[in-house]
Amino acid sequence: MKTHESAENYLEAILILSQSRESVRSIDVVNELGYTKPSVSVAMKNLRSSGHIIMDNNGYITLTESGRKIAEMMYERHMLISDWLIFLGVDRDTAVNDACKMEHVMSADSFMAIKKHIADWKRDTHNQKTDRSSK
Repeated sequence: MKTHESAENYLEAILILSQSRESVRSIDVVNELGYTKPSVSVAMKNLRSSGHIIMDNNGYITLTESGRKIAEMMYERHMLISDWLIFLGVDRDTAVNDACKMEHVMSADSFMAIKKHIADWKRDTHNQKTDRSSK
């Protein structure tokens, strides 16, 4: 499932918008991403053509199964990488901007390795705290 970075950004934005509102339209994407109306219009046409979104007669956008899968993958990557960089001491704005770039170029293997490392670290940290509190 190879998509362009811009398509991934649009799909992720639609997912995020759909979590905070009942319906999403192209103008919401324009406002969220700060792109021009014509750019968003072309992107929505391409996403419809590729089967990642459905747009009804009223202009309401719905992610298809493939679109949702890509959007959720990008969102998970973005959140995990942002949080990880912030934990490492990177200021929030830089971490979020860097995560937005990294989420698109990182292989699935590298992302899974980072995700596993963080999960292992959290588990080990939790176990150490539990061990100390039981003494």
